[in-house]
Amino acid sequence: MKARPATLADLVCLAVLCSGTAGCGQSGPPRAEQTRSDATDSKVKALADSYLAGYFERYPDQVTYFGVTGRHHDRLPDDSLEALKAWEAREDAWHAEAKAINPTEIRNPPLRATYAIVREALEGSIGARMCHSELWNVSQQTGWHLSFGYLMTIQPVGGQTLRAEALARWRTLPRYIETEIGNLREGIRLRYLAPKQNVRIVIDQMNLLLNGDRRGSPFMSPAQRDTDSTFQRSFSALYDEQLMPAFRQYRDFLEHEYLPSARDDIAVAVNPDGTACYAALVRLYSSLSVSPRQVHERGLQQIEHLSEEMRAIAERSFHTSDVPSLLQSVRSDPQYRFKSRDDLIGYSSRALARAQTAAARWFGLLPKAAVNIEPYPTFREKSAPNEYNPPAEDGSRAGVFYISAYQAEQRNRSPAESTAFHETVPGHHLQMAIALERKAIHPIGRYIGSSGFSEGWGLYAERLADDMALYSSDLDRLGMLSSQAFRAARLVVDPGVHTMGWTRQQAIDYLLAHTAEASDDVASEVDRYVIWPGQATAYMLGMLEIRKSRDDAQRAMGQQFDIKAFHDRLLEDGAVPITFMAAKMKSWTQGKR
Repeated sequence: MKARPATLADLVCLAVLCSGTAGCGQSGPPRAEQTRSDATDSKVKALADSYLAGYFERYPDQVTYFGVTGRHHDRLPDDSLEALKAWEAREDAWHAEAKAINPTEIRNPPLRATYAIVREALEGSIGARMCHSELWNVSQQTGWHLSFGYLMTIQPVGGQTLRAEALARWRTLPRYIETEIGNLREGIRLRYLAPKQNVRIVIDQMNLLLNGDRRGSPFMSPAQRDTDSTFQRSFSALYDEQLMPAFRQYRDFLEHEYLPSARDDIAVAVNPDGTACYAALVRLYSSLSVSPRQVHERGLQQIEHLSEEMRAIAERSFHTSDVPSLLQSVRSDPQYRFKSRDDLIGYSSRALARAQTAAARWFGLLPKAAVNIEPYPTFREKSAPNEYNPPAEDGSRAGVFYISAYQAEQRNRSPAESTAFHETVPGHHLQMAIALERKAIHPIGRYIGSSGFSEGWGLYAERLADDMALYSSDLDRLGMLSSQAFRAARLVVDPGVHTMGWTRQQAIDYLLAHTAEASDDVASEVDRYVIWPGQATAYMLGMLEIRKSRDDAQRAMGQQFDIKAFHDRLLEDGAVPITFMAAKMKSWTQGKR
C-alpha cells in the first residue's frame, strides 16, 4: 500500500507525542535520524528566510507598516502585470521547495509553525490566482488610496536620509496610479470587473481627497510631521504638482471610462471562473477548505444559537422575548445612542483601560507596545469600518485602533465595548503586538499570518471579554452577542451574495433582522463583502475553531486546565493557519494530560 504524504497535523502530533513531555519510549532519536532532522530544520529556515526576503522586496510598503529595523522606506510595490508574473514564478519555486520537505522531520517546535505559515501563504496565494484581483481592484476597503493614505501617516521623517527616502518613495506614486489604470483597462478587456456600486463609493472618496482641506489630507502628513522647511516646501510641491494631478487622473478614469464598463451584478461569480474564485478566497482568508454551501449552513446554525442567547438577556434585562423588536429598539431609541464623537471615543477608551488592567490574570504573554484609539481621517470615515493597525516593531509608534465615529450621535452604544475588545485588548492589539515582540520565532511569524487566526482571535476576544467580566451592562453584553451574530450572518450573506444570487438589499435586510447594527453601517458592510469576497467569513470560521480547541482542552484536562497557559501556547507562534493551530492545541492537550 502506498503511504500518504505527511500532513501539517502529522508534524504537530509527532512533535508533541515525541517531546520530553509526552515521551516516545526512547531517550533520543538515532544519530542518522537526528542528522536528517537537523538538515530539515535548516531547509525550513532557509525557505522562510528566502520567502520573507522576497516578500519585503515585492512589498516594500510592509517594511514601513511593521516598522522593521535596518530597512529603507523609499519604494512602493511594483504593481505591474509583468512584476506579478515574476512574483508568481518565485512562489511556484518556493512551493516546490516546501513540498519537498517532510514536515514530520522538523525538530525545532517554532520551525514547525514557520513551515506551516510559509506553506499556507504560498498555497492560499497560488489557489487564488484564478481571481485575477489585480485586474478589478477598485475598492473602498483595500484600494491604494486607503493603504497608501495610511502609509503616508507612518512614513518615517525627521532626518536627512529619511526625508530623501520619503521624497523618493512618493515621487513614484503617480507612476503606480498609471499602472493601476492600465491593469483596470486590461480587466475591462478580459471582463474581470468591479461592481458599479463600489466604483461609485471610490469616486466619492477620491472627490473628498481632491476637494478637502490639504491640511487634513493624510497625503500631506510627512510635511506636517517634519520641521525642516526645505523638506516641507519640497513635499508640498510634490503634493500640488504631482500627487493631486495623479489623483484627479484616477478619479476621471473611474468616472468616465471605468464606471460605464463596471458590472451591475454584485456577485464575483459573474467574473470569469468566479464561483471557483470565491471558494479559493474563502480558503485564502480562513485557511480552511470549506464549500460555500457549508459556510452558509454553518452561519445559519450559529444565528440560531446566538438568537437563543440574546433571548435570555432580553427576558432578564429588557422584559421581552421578542429579540428582533429589541434589536430594532436598541438601534433606533435615542436613550441608547451616544451624545457626541467624544462620548463614543471615551466609551471605547474606558473599555480598553479595563481590559488592560485585567489582562495579566488571563495571559502570561503580554505586549509591551501601547495602543491608541483615534477617529478616521475625514475622507474615510463615512464608509470605513473599525480598523486596527499594529505598532512598529522598532518601538517608534504605538498600535492604533481607527474607530468609526461618523455621525456618532446616530450610533447606539451596544456594540462599542465588544468592538473595542476585538480591535485592542484582548483582541488584535494583544495578539499582533505579542507576535511582533516574539524574538524566539522566525521573523515570518511576526509579519505574515492567517486571517482565519487573527480575525478568529479578534472575535474570540469579544467572548473572552465576558469571561473576564469586562462588559458594563447587559446592554453591552447584548451588543457583544449582536456583534457575534453579525459575524455569523456574514457566513450566511457572503456566500449568499457571491454564489447564491442574493441581492444587496436582501443581504442588508438579513443583517438588520439579526443584529443591532445601524442601517448605514449594515449597508457599508454589505458593500465591503461585495468588493472583498470571502474575507468576511474568516472571523466566525476561525473563532469556532479556536473556541473548539479551548472547549476540548477544558473537557480533557478538567481542573488541570490553565487558561493562561492555553492562551500563551495559542499565541506564541504568531497567526498560524487555523488547521495547524487546531492540531497543535490538540497535541498540547494530550501532552499535558
